[in-house]
Amino acid sequence: MVAKAEANKPQKGGGKKRKHLKEGGGAEKKKRDVKEGPKAHGDGSKKRLDAQSVGYFRRVGDRLSEGFQDNEEREMFVENVLTEVKGKAALVAVDRTGSITLQRLLPLSSLDQVAEVLAELGGESGSEFKAVSCDRYGGHVVESALRQMSRSMESSQGDPTSTTEEEEEAGGGALEAHVLSLSQVVRDNMAEFIRHVHGSHVLRTLLHVLGGCVGPPRTEARPGAKERNNTPQLTDFETPTSFWYELKTLTETLMENINLSVTDAVASAVFQTMLTVCHRKRPKLCKQLLKRSMEYLTSCSAAPGVSPLLVFLKDPASSHLMETIIQLSHKALLRNVYKNHLKGHLVDLALHPIANFPIQRLTAALAKYKMFLRLFDELVQGVEAILAAGHMGVIVQLAESCAESGEKQDEMMQCLLLAFHCAEPGSRHVTCLPLFMSLLTYEVYYHTDTAEGAIHNEVPLTSICYHGSRLVQALAKFKERSLLLSSLRALSPADLLTLASDPAGSHVLQALITTSSDKGRGKILKRLEGLYVQMACSRLGSRVLEAVWNSATVSQRQSIAQELVSSENQLRSDQFARHVWAKFALSHFIHRRTHWQEIQTGESKKRKLFSDIFG
Repeated sequence: MVAKAEANKPQKGGGKKRKHLKEGGGAEKKKRDVKEGPKAHGDGSKKRLDAQSVGYFRRVGDRLSEGFQDNEEREMFVENVLTEVKGKAALVAVDRTGSITLQRLLPLSSLDQVAEVLAELGGESGSEFKAVSCDRYGGHVVESALRQMSRSMESSQGDPTSTTEEEEEAGGGALEAHVLSLSQVVRDNMAEFIRHVHGSHVLRTLLHVLGGCVGPPRTEARPGAKERNNTPQLTDFETPTSFWYELKTLTETLMENINLSVTDAVASAVFQTMLTVCHRKRPKLCKQLLKRSMEYLTSCSAAPGVSPLLVFLKDPASSHLMETIIQLSHKALLRNVYKNHLKGHLVDLALHPIANFPIQRLTAALAKYKMFLRLFDELVQGVEAILAAGHMGVIVQLAESCAESGEKQDEMMQCLLLAFHCAEPGSRHVTCLPLFMSLLTYEVYYHTDTAEGAIHNEVPLTSICYHGSRLVQALAKFKERSLLLSSLRALSPADLLTLASDPAGSHVLQALITTSSDKGRGKILKRLEGLYVQMACSRLGSRVLEAVWNSATVSQRQSIAQELVSSENQLRSDQFARHVWAKFALSHFIHRRTHWQEIQTGESKKRKLFSDIFG
């Protein structure tokens, strides 16, 4: 009971609250409280927790939020609640409130306790796992139990003489057995699990656990929420030997159902997880899986003379799988994909609303190979059309790959100048930075229909967009950056302040300053003189100023500090600038100038030493 665990924790209105919990508690009473409705069949009625039990688990959740004074109190609380769960774990797991409570309770439980819950969810033979895993709420509980396996190997590396460690190791062994039992059920019902909206998530978590890497717990996604760029950070852990064999068997069963991956978005996500996990933890196995996946995809029938990959790249379900395959593939497989299937079709694919995403992955993957030169020559022909289609990710990735490979940089810059109509006459070159950042052509940005080269300086810097920012950040890594820097120096002080304070623009300014030589940086800083105080008092501007400071020479730092200390009161009282004041040690600059100079010189030498080592 919750009440038993709360006995040692005084709280406001504690007596009344504990009495209330006792009224709703009691293992014997709980069992009677469960409504014995008819068993679930399809969408029919099923057993449910009664209102009093739901209230109990809601109060358990509230108590968990309060925290515990020590481990002993927490362990007693967990044990008492799990006593109430015992005998009806599946019923609790498929209830919304019960599910949330169990998900929060399992990470606090011992591995032995987790194993007991998982054992009850699976039933004597493990056959019950399917129903719970494919339930909207129950699936989350199974996932939470699976994730605790990562603690097993950590505890087994502890002090073997400790009783607690021995118990935990034993619990880890029991948990291992139940994980393998669940995997067997999944394999026996693979075609259903792989397409089930909830069961597929259990399968994906199982792949992570068998592979030995887990990410953060899954949360209910908002309707319409995009997941394309949400790559969770994974934590690696050692797995028992049995998991390696089980992962191989599970992937074999998955490959038998690969046909589902190209027709079903849910199944496609499962295959992406399989490949990603294996690439991280079992690279040899991943190489085999990638080869077999591509063999299947290229063997599918399509129109005569048309590669089936051209169809899959345009499909909402299979295009995501194609992206993953391209990202993880080795050189030989990438060469085969490009040479035998995609060559000559890149611009058309880049213009497609779905296929342009896999083309971005291909452009990134080929950056380290000579094949990139051929891909660039093909894609560059359609840059203006791709811009017009609004598929900016393709253009940005092309620029980033040019920066990474060190190839085709001059051609890329010239192509962009032509696309944004600032290549001719040469006087328009100086406008390239605002045009690139806003992704607007010269005529649109400056509101002119004339073909003359007159520049309308009165147009303030506006419409800095995310992809425009990323494009310029990529161009800032090019060997030749003189056009960008000239354009930056042509901006008015007001535009520079806008750039420094803009969410997208601040990254551009930071990139251009930090990638410049000392001489080039000095020219930019000269343009920023008189703006440092305003930058320091801006949330984003202060971050740019810190980046400038970190890359500046001692003499440049001295000039910045000289300007800032003249507004000491303003900087010390501002929520952002006061951090700048402290980090730049400006009090030292005022009162102990020689000491400040020595510190800055030492930091400068250290920075130069590391840049020489890692440069």
